[in-house]
Amino acid sequence: MSSKSITTSPRKRCRYDDAFRAEALRLASESRSTQAAARQLGISPKLLYKWQKATQPVLEVGAEEIESAAMRQLRAENRRLQQERDILKKALAIFMPPTS
Repeated sequence: MSSKSITTSPRKRCRYDDAFRAEALRLASESRSTQAAARQLGISPKLLYKWQKATQPVLEVGAEEIESAAMRQLRAENRRLQQERDILKKALAIFMPPTS
């Protein structure tokens, strides 16, 4: 792959263009191992792993946990209210004078 866009900085760090990154990620996904794909491309496996992590969607775990806790609380409250309603129905049936 010779589509590297190399610009040198005072630290001699290589910069890769988006097309090279996309091709590297495609090759890594088709390859058996990311390390083998990195070796084939001549880049660091850590860099390829970093690119893969950057393309993965961010999961909001905290929001899901809060929502699930709220759902558990609402379900418990719903069960309690249904029990209260059933008790009141039975009490009403006991204390209501029979209609004739």
